Amino acid sequence: MPELKLTVQARAALSEQMRRAATGAGKIALEFFNRDQEIWEKTSAKGRKSPVSEADLAVNAYLKTHLHEETDVFGWLSEETEDDRSRFDKTHVWMVDPIDGTRAFLKGLPHFTVCVALMEMDRPILGVVFNPATDELFFAEAGKGATLNDAPIRASTPDVLEGCRMVGDPDHFKHPAWPRPWPPMHVERRNSMAYSIALVAKGEFDATVAFSSRNDWDLAAAGLIAEEAGALMTTHKGEPITFNLENPHHPSVLCAGAKLHEALLERTRHLTLPYRR
Repeated sequence: MPELKLTVQARAALSEQMRRAATGAGKIALEFFNRDQEIWEKTSAKGRKSPVSEADLAVNAYLKTHLHEETDVFGWLSEETEDDRSRFDKTHVWMVDPIDGTRAFLKGLPHFTVCVALMEMDRPILGVVFNPATDELFFAEAGKGATLNDAPIRASTPDVLEGCRMVGDPDHFKHPAWPRPWPPMHVERRNSMAYSIALVAKGEFDATVAFSSRNDWDLAAAGLIAEEAGALMTTHKGEPITFNLENPHHPSVLCAGAKLHEALLERTRHLTLPYRR
């Protein structure tokens, strides 16, 4: 495929385009928030069911208009658009989750985000995660750090699990199958995987772990933000997460600062998980 080079000026322009698109999409999401709307159920190829709402589709359409159709030399991968594989003909791809955390959104919880990443082959080079309910806009450019509402952010640096602040499912850490009990931790749920990762990047939480499959569009933008803030993101076995492949799904996620990341891997890397798309 012909290689597309982005100048510094082009990246700056695309950064602004992404920010405008994400905030505009967030306004649309808020128009549906806490209001009656039509909701469907979709089923993945492996039988996993999840909700999709009018808001998901409206936000997806807005983002496609303001990103993909304005920059039609780029590919497109979105949770709410069928993957026609044309992205493999492009060096750069928009990777979008219109509303990450749809379940929280439908319950009226402020834990949902609009996610946009610009990929260069298999790696994100620009990322935006926007929570319109809290007005938090997380942003990162590869090699240039991460920000929250234009202020620099850094992940926390604890090195022990005891007393750490974890985003995850509390029941997962209480399961009797663990070889040894987990130490006391402060654990909270957030339905949006991207928001969970962004909160680690912000330093509000020390780590997040998900023991079920996640998708490129959940992880690309947030992962770049976390890594630019000094955190590490891998699977629960410590495997790197590579994006924009034929299969855009990943079996698990572990994100934390470097020392805590290693402490978590000591407890999780032995697990063999059932992997569902």
